[in-house]
Amino acid sequence: MTDSAGGSAPQGRPQRKQVLLRLDPAVYEALARWAGDELRSANAQIEFLLRRALAEAGRLPGDTRPIPRRGRPPARPPEAP
Repeated sequence: MTDSAGGSAPQGRPQRKQVLLRLDPAVYEALARWAGDELRSANAQIEFLLRRALAEAGRLPGDTRPIPRRGRPPARPPEAP
């Protein structure tokens, strides 16, 4: 499967939509600072806020998957001997 950027999407994982978003520079800077405070990218912060607004309005579809986790996977506890 090829995504719109020309790369390959992993099998069984739905393709994420890409959108162009124009923001006032001051709004973007405030959003980027907020995202940094919560250890998210600006993109992840926008998705988080949109999902929260949709849920509060009762408009988040029930089949919506959780936001994909990024970064290092959680450490596994050591196995018992």
